[in-house]
Amino acid sequence: MNIKEIKNDLLSESYYEIEHDSGLKIMVYPKAGYSSTYAVFGTNYGSIDADGIPNGTAHFLEHKLFESEELDAFELFAKTGAQANAYTSFDRTCYLFNCGANFAENLKILINFVQHPYFTQATVEKEQGIIGQEIRMYQDEPNWQVMFNLLRIAYQKHPVRIDIAGTCETIAEITADCLYDCYHKFYNLSNMALACVGNTTVEEVLKVVDETLENTPEVSGELRRDLLEPYEVGETYIEEKMAVAMPLFCFGFKEDVSKDPIGRTSLKEKILTSILFDTIFGETTEFYNELLSEGLISPSFCTEYFEGPGYRMTLFSGDSREPQKVAEAVKNRIVEVKKNGLDPVEFERVRRAQYGRAIMAYNDVDGLANDLILSHFENSKLFDDIDIYKNITIDDATERLAEEFDVDNFAMSVVLPKE
Repeated sequence: MNIKEIKNDLLSESYYEIEHDSGLKIMVYPKAGYSSTYAVFGTNYGSIDADGIPNGTAHFLEHKLFESEELDAFELFAKTGAQANAYTSFDRTCYLFNCGANFAENLKILINFVQHPYFTQATVEKEQGIIGQEIRMYQDEPNWQVMFNLLRIAYQKHPVRIDIAGTCETIAEITADCLYDCYHKFYNLSNMALACVGNTTVEEVLKVVDETLENTPEVSGELRRDLLEPYEVGETYIEEKMAVAMPLFCFGFKEDVSKDPIGRTSLKEKILTSILFDTIFGETTEFYNELLSEGLISPSFCTEYFEGPGYRMTLFSGDSREPQKVAEAVKNRIVEVKKNGLDPVEFERVRRAQYGRAIMAYNDVDGLANDLILSHFENSKLFDDIDIYKNITIDDATERLAEEFDVDNFAMSVVLPKE
């Protein structure tokens, strides 16, 4: 077992990376004086990993793992006073809890239920009805639909175009054997990570792990296949009518991922994109305030860098009586900035503001635990953002701008009010 301390002099803090003998990567970030502790146990497996299995299996498996032959995990956590949850994203599944006391006991519960799956065909069929209701509920949610409609037309082959929960038809194909097969393939410890942040120590975490964790057989070969996707969007426009008071929009510019079809955007690239968003379209810009004063956008207008293994898009969303005019204004703004260059004063203001927020984020134990898991799966380190913000330049941002916001590779989704 190897333990490595990762320090940051600016924050005067450190966390520990542990290569456990079981193959599990463990990260512990002690926060002396904090009243709570947060733990996340995650696997590098999400909805896009559906090659040969029904869409929605990863999300279905997340739901079922909380059950056992006796009490389910939520009941066990409730007895200790902890708050527990889980989530499935496109590329990972995580199980977590937050507690103010009884951390060791809660960590045992977390490890135990994640490592002991219990599925029967009867319980699977019951869950199919529950998740089917959840899928139908999201189909009636306009903000969810406007986003996934965009992904369905922008992406031609990549499974990111499919809802994380799958469809009622695909989850009907899931069986207990299917869940066990996926569990044993993706929930092996070498494909997982555990992060603990807050009022704990390396010694406390390792004591629980050594007493509780059960080794898993290694799985050979790559678990995530190449997710080849054409550069061009599949279609450029889609609309749907739903019960909304004002039209909703979500549009974006798709990026080329052909150089690395299962790779991730680097942390530096993501930070640069965030800076570009705020520098060009942020709430302090003349562009934003002109659109706001003209009534073309509302304060709901927002930007997002949507990226993961094999997919990358710069997204814009909100509500507007004239979504097409918003899209044209954004395109014109992109062309203008690419021609005239970034405002150096605004760039520096945004860089400093985001740098400050990045430092403040190290007080959030919940966010830190999830960031530790994400950074591990992305092959980066937690403190890397501090150095990037400190040293990034407008030349870096200009180079990144040239790679993004291709106005000719654009797709738009709109949800209109029912007549």
